[in-house]
Amino acid sequence: MKNSGNKIMVNGTGQQFYKKAKKLIPGGTQLLSKRPEMFAPDVWPAYYSKAKGCRVWDMDGNEYIDMSIMGIGANILGYADDDVDNAVKSAIGSSVSSTLNCPEEVELAELLIKLHPWAEMVRYTRSGGEACAMAIRIARAATKRDKVLFSGYHGWSDWYLAANIGKTDRLDGQLMPGLEPRGVPRSLKGSSIPFHFNHLDELKAKANGIEKEIAAIIVEPARGEDAPKDFLVSLKEFANEIGAVLIFDEITSGFRMCAGGIHLNYGINPDMAIFAKSMANGYAMAAVIGTEKVMSAAQSTFISSTNWTERIGPVAAIASIEKYINENVANHIIKVGNDVKGVWQKNANKHGLTINISGLPTLAAFSFMDENNQTMMTFFTIEMLKMGFLGYRQFKSSFAHSKEEINKYSQAVDEIFEKIAKEELKESLTTPVAHTGFTRLTSE
Repeated sequence: MKNSGNKIMVNGTGQQFYKKAKKLIPGGTQLLSKRPEMFAPDVWPAYYSKAKGCRVWDMDGNEYIDMSIMGIGANILGYADDDVDNAVKSAIGSSVSSTLNCPEEVELAELLIKLHPWAEMVRYTRSGGEACAMAIRIARAATKRDKVLFSGYHGWSDWYLAANIGKTDRLDGQLMPGLEPRGVPRSLKGSSIPFHFNHLDELKAKANGIEKEIAAIIVEPARGEDAPKDFLVSLKEFANEIGAVLIFDEITSGFRMCAGGIHLNYGINPDMAIFAKSMANGYAMAAVIGTEKVMSAAQSTFISSTNWTERIGPVAAIASIEKYINENVANHIIKVGNDVKGVWQKNANKHGLTINISGLPTLAAFSFMDENNQTMMTFFTIEMLKMGFLGYRQFKSSFAHSKEEINKYSQAVDEIFEKIAKEELKESLTTPVAHTGFTRLTSE
């Protein structure tokens, strides 16, 4: 494995590209979660030349084991999975689009409904944000109502950011602090109302007096931790009581703990569920599934896009899901995630560091229980780069991670935690501290 010195990283091709990008692309990247400032400003490699399994090569040929977020959780089988890629290559050879529709979209619908017997109909998009917007549109069409109550993160669309109109911190408790609703029509004020997960009394209080105006209640059924089943049961009962559509946003949680939505583990069926990310192992694909009663309302409104008909997405999703099931991927990624949690805790105990470990095994995270957490975490990320890892406060396990990578990672964590315990970061950290949320960037 080619090692990366700090000097090389700071002046590397990736950072040069990123400086150029900030002058050409507002915000520098297409996805906030991939901004270098979220990891290690001035140092994070920023761009890749190739990736395979759980390894990534930057534009200077430096090789890293990805012990961070694996394509923001999308590459659940690993990068450039042969089975998925071969299915896609075959599809490309037969053309990815034509005047006629691809049969794979029907096959994928059948597969998704087989995994979720409560669902009866499916619609597709190619990104999670689009899928959330589609689900809200369908729910509003089905109920002929406007208001949405939500908990969690659900994308960049107007319906979601409208929650911050008038008071710009309402989304701060929904994973995304610092978002301003610029560009969102002020007439949408009051149309989207946030509530805290597992706080049914708060939800009911906010719904009081407007029950007949609520089109949908949308939540991430599990993100940081397993969902309290009693809360989800009560949520469904309340949605039924007021005639609102219950939507489970499984963009993050889907296929992380089982084949399909994590709600299957709880035995609680929503009216609609949303999938993206892991369902196609990094290829652009998203789906909204639901009961016929709700989904049929899609025909009463206009929801249509040329790129939602291309062949690659459904082909990749079918191949990914079939391999996920046949290889029992869920068991593997759960074990890997638990092993990494163990690495964090073991080495923290060894070096006298107090850390907080959170998240489902396949969506794990840790933080230092110290007022200098962000400084310590930035140091951790930079030191990981020096040792040949993309390392971060989060870890999203994949089928490509093996015992070999975990053992190497454990040795690196041991060494870096020792440096942190000795407070070496105060002397050696010369870069800015990583960002924690949305920050507007200059072009410089």
